[in-house]
Amino acid sequence: MAYQIVTDSACNLTEEMIDEFGLEILPLTFMVDGVQHQSYLKGEKTDLKQFYTMMREGKVITTSLPNMQESEKTLRAIADSGKDILYLGFSSALSGTYAATELLLKQIASDYPDRTFISEETFAASGGQGMLVYLACKKAKDGASMEEVAQFVRDTRDHLCHWFTVDDLMFLFRGGRVSRTSAWAGTLLNIKPVLHVDNAGALIPMEKVRGRKKSIKALVDHMEKTAIDPKSQTIFITHGDCIEDVEALKAEITERFGITDFVVNYVDPVIGAHSGPGTLALFFVGTEK
Repeated sequence: MAYQIVTDSACNLTEEMIDEFGLEILPLTFMVDGVQHQSYLKGEKTDLKQFYTMMREGKVITTSLPNMQESEKTLRAIADSGKDILYLGFSSALSGTYAATELLLKQIASDYPDRTFISEETFAASGGQGMLVYLACKKAKDGASMEEVAQFVRDTRDHLCHWFTVDDLMFLFRGGRVSRTSAWAGTLLNIKPVLHVDNAGALIPMEKVRGRKKSIKALVDHMEKTAIDPKSQTIFITHGDCIEDVEALKAEITERFGITDFVVNYVDPVIGAHSGPGTLALFFVGTEK
């Protein structure tokens, strides 16, 4: 039976890729000074430079789950069209989105007893989630069944490497990721943390380097240690409005590995609200996460 892959807007995929694979995206929400916005609008290329400008100007930004009523309409419309559903969701260690959507899908499934609905947590975020969804979509396009694609996701998610750095530790402090003391000290000493996402989908600080250039080099150093046949991969990069740093990261990767195939996109507002302007993240498939 035909099936539809569904994910949420934390995947940070480009509109071109969403269209190419016919993906359905459930938009997370964020609020700027109390005014609610959707982090993804189908068919629209939102200029996120303005969002990061607001962050730099000190606007108060909070985040929320997808609108469950709208998500239900979307999921039921897919079911009513005759398709089964494979939902691939944002890490539950970072958001309640997956748990809420999984519960919703189970409730909907009771009204369609002859149909198959599968939920799989990606244990990933941003371009990591996007890269796993992209690889899953390629499998589906090649003719894999929904169960085969779900198994592929389970087999691959612990090899989807996330390495990233941030420019301003205060945003991680506000999100509860680092202590106030670490944030202030890091800012004063120009310390740039290098973090990754572990097998449980949680953010883990891994090392501290001084200066932006060294933090970019550190991302590629980690890639060099674990990437599987990097030249054959499409490498994903997301950023918080720091395109010059993206170009520096791409140049370092190309110099070391000869890679020229990249997917680059902004970190969406729901994740960016916690990581801040200047976030730079690298994603690839490796021997371990």
